[in-house]
Amino acid sequence: MQKINTRRLYYRIRHKYLTLNNAVIAVAFIIAVSWVWGSLGVMERNYTLQKEVDSKKRELQLAQLATSSLELEKRYYQTREYQELAVREDLGLVLPGERVLVLPANSQAVKAADAATAAQTSTTALSVSNFRQWANFLFGGNSKSISG
Repeated sequence: MQKINTRRLYYRIRHKYLTLNNAVIAVAFIIAVSWVWGSLGVMERNYTLQKEVDSKKRELQLAQLATSSLELEKRYYQTREYQELAVREDLGLVLPGERVLVLPANSQAVKAADAATAAQTSTTALSVSNFRQWANFLFGGNSKSISG
């Protein structure tokens, strides 16, 4: 009985599933899957290559900007204006009719006066309360109106 059931099963499988139509469909499915797989591989490769191309384009643009910047700088260094400024700075030369005025360093009295003015300004700002400063800021008042 087991042998007969096995033969029937074999007969059904062979005549129902292992037909020429099913074999053609299986081959077509395998071809379609391989085509899709290959297409995905090509798309991935194209995406990677496109990223590289975009990166190279950005590098090219940066190089062109640097080149143009250096070209402008070179042209500036060749101008009379730059040459005159360089001569004035490096050699201390002046135009006819100009005079150079050399000032002495600040005296102790001037330095003390500057320090006192800075200290007075900082204490004035600290004497106004935080609330008054915010109100002044929000409502558009000036510092003279809140200090009085």
